[in-house]
Amino acid sequence: MKIGVVTFPGTLDDRDAQRAVRLAGGEPVSLWHADTNLHKVDAVVLPGGFSYGDYLRCGAIAAQAPVMQSIIKAANGGLPVLGICNGFQVLVESHLLPGGLIRNEHQHFICRDQKLIVESTTTAWTNQFTLNQEITIPLKNGEGGYIATDETLKRLEGEGLIAFRYKEVNPNGSMNDIAGLRNERGNVVGLMPHPEHAVEPGFGPDTPVAMRSGVDGLMIFKSVLQSMVNA
Repeated sequence: MKIGVVTFPGTLDDRDAQRAVRLAGGEPVSLWHADTNLHKVDAVVLPGGFSYGDYLRCGAIAAQAPVMQSIIKAANGGLPVLGICNGFQVLVESHLLPGGLIRNEHQHFICRDQKLIVESTTTAWTNQFTLNQEITIPLKNGEGGYIATDETLKRLEGEGLIAFRYKEVNPNGSMNDIAGLRNERGNVVGLMPHPEHAVEPGFGPDTPVAMRSGVDGLMIFKSVLQSMVNA
């Protein structure tokens, strides 16, 4: 099963996302920002980084890239799409997910192992978790503060569209402790933490078992492969 990983100018974590796809059992396919051809992939990952230097707004220019026009159309047709950190910002700027992401409340870039609660397990990217499961995923961002209107927040809460929520510490001032969202159909998911950095023992977050042993992020990539099997 082929999972496309998009590279924009300024993307940092495309190779990490490709590795995560491979470790989960999928075949990563490189997608270039200027190419409208999605090469018949079964899903797409928008990885983290600083696309187009974060000029204008984080993700705003990337949302207008040729590849995104194809991805938006495919996502509206049901293609699974995951946005990680800058990729989440791109999804919001593309209006595939609601709200916005602004400078962290404390005005500093933050890098830490972050505890999350899984709030939805009925998406293409979260079906291998259990509801309310606690996971630990690395977080690194400067503009991760999620904002939305009161009306939008009520809809997200009422319709179960929050995918992940920060636990214990809200690292960036996100409203309602929101760490990640899903769309109504469940094929589009965006989150600020980086699951691709928690896929291999020895390179993930610390756990009570051992240092750097956390692999909770791998389940996100396994989930989308399982969703294809069940389709």
